[in-house]
Amino acid sequence: MMKEADTINHPYWPRNLSIPNYVANDRSMSEILIFLFSVSGILLLATWSLTGHKVSGRSLSGGRRLTLCWFTVCGFIHGVIEGWFSLYYTIIPEDQFPFSTVRYAIADNFTVSMETVTACLWGPFSIWIVVAFLYNHSYRFVLQLIVSLGQLYGAVLYFFTEHRDGYIHSEYGHPIYFWFYFVFMNILWIVIPFILIADSWCQLSACQSMFDKAALKGKSKRS
Repeated sequence: MMKEADTINHPYWPRNLSIPNYVANDRSMSEILIFLFSVSGILLLATWSLTGHKVSGRSLSGGRRLTLCWFTVCGFIHGVIEGWFSLYYTIIPEDQFPFSTVRYAIADNFTVSMETVTACLWGPFSIWIVVAFLYNHSYRFVLQLIVSLGQLYGAVLYFFTEHRDGYIHSEYGHPIYFWFYFVFMNILWIVIPFILIADSWCQLSACQSMFDKAALKGKSKRS
């Protein structure tokens, strides 16, 4: 049977969770969040400034620039933070490197597999989307649709899995650890991707409609 001391050597839930080699963060939660939001803020400002220039002779709308800011931050979170986890998940419980402190305490097969796929695909693809819009590539909305669908799917699985587990990995109802860290920080990957999926749907449908009309017009002229 697990000793009482083994159940309280970490702040994670469930409280009887065993985390071998666990070492407490030498940074507070506020310091970790400041680090994460500072890097994200710098990337947001840099992307906003970069997208302010004309693209293929035209300016991007404010909404489109915000979208590219979103994908830049996604590239950082997916590619760097989650990529770090997928590479070093075996030592993260004891590691003090900044990317390790923004961490999952455990590494079950589902989490490792999901984070690895996310890091390898949605990280690079998010940056590719930014480049595609900056150079006005024809496939930019296809990329946006693919990545947004992947993000939505991953977030839904994350919430549904935790729901089926009975929310045992967090103090249910806690204003910071449950509502902010678990709900708010993750529901962004449901709300925003859903909006971008609808945006891609409209853009691609409009293009297909124009193509169909042009094809029909061409057939009418030949007949």
